[in-house]
Amino acid sequence: MGFFKQIVQLFGAKPAPAAVFPAVEYKGFTITPQPMADGGQYRVAAIIEKGEGETLKQHQFIRSDTQVSADQAAELTLLKCKMFIDQTGDGMFK
Repeated sequence: MGFFKQIVQLFGAKPAPAAVFPAVEYKGFTITPQPMADGGQYRVAAIIEKGEGETLKQHQFIRSDTQVSADQAAELTLLKCKMFIDQTGDGMFK
């Protein structure tokens, strides 16, 4: 393979897709961890949902906490989301 073709492929490469984590049900809420890449680490983030169809409510959950891997960030996200749900309940949607 030619040198220039290798350079084009190197810079044209698409980033690896982000890991997908399964949604977890907790006290009537659905938590979907979505760790965000941030400076070589992963920020705690998720979507918290409740309801279905026209009654579906969503809350974007993002915290400053970071972990070295997406798996660790997803695990910490679940813990923090559960604590947030316990503390605020439906109040998060106001």
